[in-house]
Amino acid sequence: MRPEGGSGGRPGGAPGDVTVRAGAPASSGDPTERPATLGAALDGAIARLRKSGSDTARLDAELLVAHAVGTDRTGVLAHPEVGLPPHAAEALEEYVARRERGEPVAYIRGIKEFHGLAFTVDARALIPRPDTELLVDIGASRVVAALTAAPRGPGSDRLRVVDVGTGSVAVAVALAAALRRRRILDEIDLLATDVSADALELAVENAAAHGLADAIRFAQADLLPAGEPPFDLVLANLPYVPSGDLPRLPIAASFEPSLALDGGTDGLAAVRRLLGLLPEALRFPGTALLEIGAGEDDGLRAAADRVLPGWELTFHSDLAGIPRVAELAASAEARR
Repeated sequence: MRPEGGSGGRPGGAPGDVTVRAGAPASSGDPTERPATLGAALDGAIARLRKSGSDTARLDAELLVAHAVGTDRTGVLAHPEVGLPPHAAEALEEYVARRERGEPVAYIRGIKEFHGLAFTVDARALIPRPDTELLVDIGASRVVAALTAAPRGPGSDRLRVVDVGTGSVAVAVALAAALRRRRILDEIDLLATDVSADALELAVENAAAHGLADAIRFAQADLLPAGEPPFDLVLANLPYVPSGDLPRLPIAASFEPSLALDGGTDGLAAVRRLLGLLPEALRFPGTALLEIGAGEDDGLRAAADRVLPGWELTFHSDLAGIPRVAELAASAEARR
């Protein structure tokens, strides 16, 4: 897991938000007292966060100062001379103190950027990671390929897609948004599942915020719900941190739901259970895309060889060259 971060200010603003612009007057309750500037506030926050042990102190501080004044990082960096209003100074003190205690910046801001979209995040679900954008990109390409492989006349069945363990629904929403831009969203039936009712509540909120509440179905289920017809595409970002590694994660991870992190002894417990469901859940010539942790490709290969003999397995690496997404597809011979 990489340190969470991002850019941008609060969507929609909040009471007391200000627009940062060059030459903005510095004002405070005491006309004889000059308030801190954005630059001074930023320097102070960086120093405090470095002392607290943050590995991303500068980025954290830039995001928190921007959040406090209702702007973005660019505004803070471009106008360090602008005064910090008293209400923003109070808010920043709270934010920095929370970050010093280890709380993720995404939870403090209440927002996380993923695949060019902003998602509401809180302790109900895992914070979306940049690594998972690869899962969305490959998923979108597989949907496009499936829809263009053969002529589809009026009345054709929609392509059935499921996002297993949806959490904040970042994967499903990012996929739906990408397909909407291509004007093919109406040709898929998209289901998002999660075992956590709290996570699903957050997922519905995020889908509605992106105008996709009617484009995604939701179901509370342990992996896959009963009674669903087979799918053409299965996407899954399931818990994959080995249980023994949890205590060694950055303290920020302790604020996230352990249910979304703990992958069992080798990190593949949930993934193996999903593999066992694929023969019935995936129709030929469908595809399953599973995100995995660093160093788990050999374990995944061994599990697939046992549970899905004859299936094709391909690994896709992230920008660091780490196998991150496993792609599984049944061969024609395996389905005869």
